[in-house]
Amino acid sequence: MKPRYACADSFCGAGGLALGLERAGFEILASFDASRCAVETFRHNLSSRCLHERAENLTAQRLFREGSFEGRLDLFAGGPPCQGFSKQKRGAHLGDERNELVFEFARLVREADSRFFLLENVDQFGRKRGKEFVGRIHDELSGYDLYPHFYNCADYGLAQTRVRFVIVGKAKSVKAGFRIPGPAVKRWLTVGEALRGMPEPPKDYSEHVDFPNHYAAKVTSINVERFSYVPQGGGWCDIPETLRLRCHQKVDRRSGGWPDVYGRLKLDGQAPTITAGFDSFTRGRYGHPLSDRPLTPREAARLQGFPDGFRFSGTRWDVRSQIGNAVPPPLAEAIGKAIVRSLMIEDGFLEPKEDDLHPGMATGLKEAIDFVAGDGTAALSPS
Repeated sequence: MKPRYACADSFCGAGGLALGLERAGFEILASFDASRCAVETFRHNLSSRCLHERAENLTAQRLFREGSFEGRLDLFAGGPPCQGFSKQKRGAHLGDERNELVFEFARLVREADSRFFLLENVDQFGRKRGKEFVGRIHDELSGYDLYPHFYNCADYGLAQTRVRFVIVGKAKSVKAGFRIPGPAVKRWLTVGEALRGMPEPPKDYSEHVDFPNHYAAKVTSINVERFSYVPQGGGWCDIPETLRLRCHQKVDRRSGGWPDVYGRLKLDGQAPTITAGFDSFTRGRYGHPLSDRPLTPREAARLQGFPDGFRFSGTRWDVRSQIGNAVPPPLAEAIGKAIVRSLMIEDGFLEPKEDDLHPGMATGLKEAIDFVAGDGTAALSPS
């Protein structure tokens, strides 16, 4: 019988990471987040064993008590707030207090003494902006071999080219090897496939009776008119000049401005990274492929890999934030399965294959940071 392994989920948000890890074979015994609405979402969809608490006020021992857990933890997972490393924020890595939460994560890993840890963050965390932080994690968690890697979510079943930087840490006492999971799909899912069967949201901006969190954002009539000129794959430069925003009227359409502003998704393509601004034309390429409106929260949740029955709690702002900041469950599941495989080999539940006997060295810090080309194109090539 396949064992269930013990996991704690820190900075859990709405529960995307936990959902994927559960599917991979982990039991989420304890979790926490500083957002009350995210905790409500987690409790509603996953488990009541979720604390509304800040990391600075927690110890691993208290987390274990709340989860009624005794014994050694198999996995300590988490995605500390990543907005401080976002490439959309200039000087983001300097003086942003949220970045320090990465070290609270490292402290909790040390206290938990788990066999593995999983740290998820934006891809910029694995580049220049995060180099100092990753190096410090390497020093503070010296009892672990680190396996940093850039993951393109489209390789794991999403219709979204979201790239995340994930560090898997394996306690040096664990002798079984760990292998970074390769792509889980032969072909990238398209936006059309991900949204198939989704009806239009109610015209009165109420929630759809059959699809939780499926409601339209209120958009001004002038913005609807602007967007009506944009074809699939197009953007602000397709809007007649007289209707454009003033800041776009004197910009060279070939080289100026953000091309994704007022962008419409393509049915046969993939979405860019879904952020908390997905319900606004002016925040990126979040326009519906066929309708003259932005994505609804339910549609964005589908592009993030959440099942339709997963309800997000809170105000519209809360829901947007939870969806945009979530770890996509299919990505978490793929990494979780790779960790479970190592644990099963370590515990004698699975016979190792020849490749498992020679897993190779953990990826070095420099190699991890240099893994993706400076412009990120290496990570955005279809499988």
